[in-house]
Amino acid sequence: MVRRRVVVSGHVQGVFFRASCAAAAQASGVAGWVANQPDGTVEAVFEGTPESVDHLIAWCRKGPPRANVQRVEVTKEEPRGESGFETR
Repeated sequence: MVRRRVVVSGHVQGVFFRASCAAAAQASGVAGWVANQPDGTVEAVFEGTPESVDHLIAWCRKGPPRANVQRVEVTKEEPRGESGFETR
């Protein structure tokens, strides 16, 4: 299992980024959370198999149809045994 913290910049709020991300995470069996941040970014934590987490990071680089992703920052973290996926 791996854990990654992802910060997505660009036009990513108000375009169903969180809901779409949560649906993709749940479909992939990835645990964690996603939240809008006051600076206009979306932050997420993904925990699961390396393949599933990499798939979600790749999804974040594009986002849902109305998003305009400009940058994705990925930070490695130690797995914490998260379960379920939460939209904050």
